[in-house]
Amino acid sequence: MEERQFTVTPEAAGQRLDRFLSGLLPDMSRASLKKAVEQGHCHIDGLPAGGASCKVRAGQTVSLVLPSPARAMQPEDGMLDILWQDAHMAVINKPAGLTVHPCPSCPEGTLAHRLLAHFPGLAAQDGPRPGIVHRLDKDTSGLMVVALTEAARLRLSAAFAGREVHKEYLALMRGVPPQEGECGAPLGRHPRIKVKMAVVPERHGGRPARSAWRVLWSSPDGRAALAAVRIFTGRTHQIRVHCAYMGHPLWGDAVYGPADAADPAAARRALDDAGLPPAVPPARQMLHAWRLSLHHPMTGALLQFCCPPPQDMLDAAVTLGTCRMRRVVITGNPGCGKSSLLRRLGAAGLPVFSADAEVGRLYMRGGAGWDFLRQRHGSRFLREDGELNRPALRAAMHADPELRREVERYVHMLVRDALERFWHVQEQAGAACAVAEVPLYFEAGWHLEPGLPAPLTIAVSCPLDVRHARLLATRGWSAETSATLESWQWAAARKEAACDIRVDNSGSEADLDSRTAALLDELRGRRTAEAHALRRHLTGLWTPQAG
Repeated sequence: MEERQFTVTPEAAGQRLDRFLSGLLPDMSRASLKKAVEQGHCHIDGLPAGGASCKVRAGQTVSLVLPSPARAMQPEDGMLDILWQDAHMAVINKPAGLTVHPCPSCPEGTLAHRLLAHFPGLAAQDGPRPGIVHRLDKDTSGLMVVALTEAARLRLSAAFAGREVHKEYLALMRGVPPQEGECGAPLGRHPRIKVKMAVVPERHGGRPARSAWRVLWSSPDGRAALAAVRIFTGRTHQIRVHCAYMGHPLWGDAVYGPADAADPAAARRALDDAGLPPAVPPARQMLHAWRLSLHHPMTGALLQFCCPPPQDMLDAAVTLGTCRMRRVVITGNPGCGKSSLLRRLGAAGLPVFSADAEVGRLYMRGGAGWDFLRQRHGSRFLREDGELNRPALRAAMHADPELRREVERYVHMLVRDALERFWHVQEQAGAACAVAEVPLYFEAGWHLEPGLPAPLTIAVSCPLDVRHARLLATRGWSAETSATLESWQWAAARKEAACDIRVDNSGSEADLDSRTAALLDELRGRRTAEAHALRRHLTGLWTPQAG
């Protein structure tokens, strides 16, 4: 218990008792002082005060007994990131994983306990949550305002209740929403799971809620988007529920997101392969209170604060932006050595796919390509043993461009389907990179087809005379046959110019071994560079220069 005594000066004579005390005890609200008087804790000249509205007279001695705060909460040491403070309020950066105030499931170790240790004067405030005028979820990080006096607490609480405080968050969403938009779905308690909130019609008890977002960045594959989300109401779990309602729950949100709320293992493997530090999947909802602006509770001055997100959120965004499996297409003209490069990459541990090998399977007796030709042309292109006569088919396609287009359309469609299955299987297996040899990648127009991600293309180059000599030695192709197949493709110079990387294969086998090792280094370096570039780009989004 603490007793305070005051003498009424001539200037204060005639004031109501509660007003007189309020002027001397600015850290206490008029309501709390009135309550203390009504509970018999105030005496005037040794006699109980007649009430909070009684008038004081000059020379009177007013004593007020203040009971010790009836709370089990005690100050606790702990890190507190104070960004700004004065005598009336402070602005802090709350870390993820810290509960704001005591509750049955977390009676100790809260932000409120740490605040008491850093600001002992908070113990004089009313209520069990000294200094707390708004809250963030335990696993949400970022800006919070703390009232250091009772007068500031009342005014700040009124400002938050009156929606006079501008609050903006950074949210890492699954998928990519429209560039800008709003969600006004009303929110209330989940009808069956009481620890959750849900979209609830107002006629069933839902309360109005409004959130607006703008996308700051999205991953090339559409897996994730970083958005700035402004809330105009302060409903519990508002952003998390609204994002889930729109079909874009927050990454790492185990309550409102899908079962795999943590990032898949593929992301970690991809980054590990690139030589980057191990990626930590989101262990909490990726939400950070980024910007805050309000008027000072006592002076009225406009205060604006901006706080970058913590490292785990940046790491999660970089992981999601770079963890997609790298698709690589090797192409080139006949005899350049595409298959030789593919074999070396496969020996290095990369999963590989050969369009030529797939065509070979399609043309085998009973294969889809074989059956298509048999149905369309009978035994015209079949040998006596029933197998496909590929030289005869090649000659007929050379003589009849329409036949060539017909066969290519059908076979390319089947090869394309097989390639997509290959990409999908390897990505599901967590491969960091998968390589496909596709001689007619550009000629088939696959580079023009929509869809993400676009493969990295590699052209294997070799002089025409060397290529023809190789084809004669390895396949027995005449100069005429080589020229025919060459005519069905883009010119070598055009194909090489269209690719991202060129690998020279005009030398020996040992030369190609060396260039394969250099290519692997370049692939790893590109992923590392992409991750670092994305980290710099994202960091630039929340620097002061960015607005």
